[in-house]
Amino acid sequence: MTLPGAPYVAWRGDVLCIEGCSLVDLARDHGTPLFVYTRNAMLDALGGYQRALAGRDHLICYAMKANSSLAVLQLFAQAGCGFDIVSGGELARALAAGADPRKIVFSGVGKTRAEMRRALEAGVLCFNVESEDELTLLSAIAVESGRTARISLRVNPDVDAGTHPYISTGLKGNKFGIAHADAAAAYRRAAALPGLQIAGIDCHIGSQITAIEPYLDALDRLLDLVESVEALGIAIGHIDLGGGLGITYTDETPPAAETLIRALLERIDARGHGQRKILVEPGRSLVGNAGVLVSEVLYMKPGAERNFCIVDAAMNDLMRPAMYGAWMTIVPCRRRDIQAVRCDVVGPICESGDWLGRDRELAVEAGDFIAVLSAGAYSMSMASNYNTRGRAAEIMVSGDQAWLIRAREQAEELFRNERLLPVG
Repeated sequence: MTLPGAPYVAWRGDVLCIEGCSLVDLARDHGTPLFVYTRNAMLDALGGYQRALAGRDHLICYAMKANSSLAVLQLFAQAGCGFDIVSGGELARALAAGADPRKIVFSGVGKTRAEMRRALEAGVLCFNVESEDELTLLSAIAVESGRTARISLRVNPDVDAGTHPYISTGLKGNKFGIAHADAAAAYRRAAALPGLQIAGIDCHIGSQITAIEPYLDALDRLLDLVESVEALGIAIGHIDLGGGLGITYTDETPPAAETLIRALLERIDARGHGQRKILVEPGRSLVGNAGVLVSEVLYMKPGAERNFCIVDAAMNDLMRPAMYGAWMTIVPCRRRDIQAVRCDVVGPICESGDWLGRDRELAVEAGDFIAVLSAGAYSMSMASNYNTRGRAAEIMVSGDQAWLIRAREQAEELFRNERLLPVG
């Protein structure tokens, strides 16, 4: 069986390794739960986008919501990437990691006044605006600040990306973007407002997309709109194609990044828009299969109807299975010659939804380590402190080197900012 994340996640004899590091050794050295990432897998994934866009005026903006750990952001910033952010907190993180603010696009449906002001002060490349009310507010704040806000309108093309409904973002029933039918009027309004400069157009149709056709459908609708808007005398500089390319968790067969981007560029060229700057916002496809979650088996618990493998990782560490019903490959970190048991892999949290995997065949005993694969995206970035559980430690690996990039949270840190009531 080829493991998700191969060749960077692979067996060496009976021990599961990430690059040149044993996951068993890392778990013993740093404790569990433990996220481990491979630097070279991330750079390899980025290389697909870079090769496809070579020779074009372009910017790759990493969608940092997928994994916002500072060392991950630093890696992409040093590789020349910009960033797609959706909050003031993400802006602060990106800048702390060394991001160039002139390569940051600010997305999101609910930007606050304070966030707009901070982004203007930082000098971000562009605001991806998602409503006419946002246009009005951003204009007022830009004028108050004595600055100009470069804007792109995020257009909702009403295209079905064929993904989970919670991560579909391009249908007319979703909260994201300005309806395609209303976009030309919104551009006219933007052009008339002070403090705004129209920079481009943006579209994002969802996440974990495994086919090219929805992207092409959305692109055609986007280019139709570009032509309509420019016929009004409003220039559109860049086209932001968004992100959302999926990865292989089990048997999915998403197109390679190079294949997808080249198909989109061919369509752009065929329609006469090849001179435009191209922005893309990949997230999951850069980091998803570059990370694993390592957890210790606490107990093997036989049940009347189901068997349970109780581990020390939980839904607060990895929300995707509980939230989306997501299937993620789970394997022992050391292969052992013992009888495999069909079981549900569950955590210690007091929720029946606290599970990492159902109906898995695992040859493990208490004290062994397991690895949840494809855990580099939407894992730590979605982690919580439910049940007053500290968030896991994180390790970055390159070859046989490993660096601690996030220390494990201690209980006292979790209530450090809380206050008791006065006594008496």
